[in-house]
Parts: sequence; structure tokens; C-alpha cells
Amino acid sequence: MLRGLDPLLTPDLLWILAAMGHGDDLALVDANHPAERIAAATTSGRLVRLPGLAMARAARAILSLLPVDDFEPDPVRRMQVVGDPDAVPDVQREVQAEIDRVAGRPLAMAGIERFDFYAAAEQAFAVVQVGDARPYGCFLIRKGVIAG
Repeated sequence: MLRGLDPLLTPDLLWILAAMGHGDDLALVDANHPAERIAAATTSGRLVRLPGLAMARAARAILSLLPVDDFEPDPVRRMQVVGDPDAVPDVQREVQAEIDRVAGRPLAMAGIERFDFYAAAEQAFAVVQVGDARPYGCFLIRKGVIAG
């Protein structure tokens, strides 16, 4: 254990967050996502599982350390609902609230079609799979910089 860190941040997850560079994406995905296959194609080839958690709780822990890129127009992206791309399921609303909280302002998520999301996730640095089984709990978060 370390002081001041969210206890959900495992050693493997801390390594991923620290090793990512500015502009790298983290794929934060739900329990239904083909995470093992997607993770094998990522830059690091790493998959971290956070079983038994709600997506918003995992996002809160990750965002406590991960700066969101503020140089990009769409630093946070979400998987669109198949057949209804404008729909925003509860799991996405909950993560949106966590993102807005750390950003200190509304920071809209761009939607990505399901198969385009899979392709984009393969380009991520790593995959974090959360035990939340609600569909469409899949996000890409681009790492920013810490100024100062």
C-alpha cells in the first residue's frame, strides 16, 4: 500500500499509467469487451482486470492520476450504441460525470462506432477491463501532460 493512492490502483495499473506518454490512449472497457484479444494488439500488450467494480468507480481511481489531454478536441471517446449512436447509456453518463469532475468543466465524449472502437482500442497503450457488465461501458482516454 502507498499513502494517497486510491487502493484500486494495482501495481500493474500504476505501471501502465506511469509508462504511458502524452497522446497515448488507455482503453477502459466493460466485462463484455474482447479485452484479451484487443490488449494483445496494444502498444504494451498489457491487460489489467479490475473485477467486481462499477465502471465509474474504476474511472474515478484512474482519473485521480491520469491527466486528460487538453490539446485534443476529443480526448475521451465512447463506444456508440449499435443502431442508436446518439443514445447515452447510464454507464456512460456515470463516467461522463467523473470526467467532468476532474476536468472542472463539461468535457463531452465523442462517439465511435463499435467496430471502429475495437480498431482504435488496438492502437491504445493498454487495456483496463472492469467487471461492470453493463453494455457500452467502453472508453478511450487520451493521456495529457502535467504542466509545471
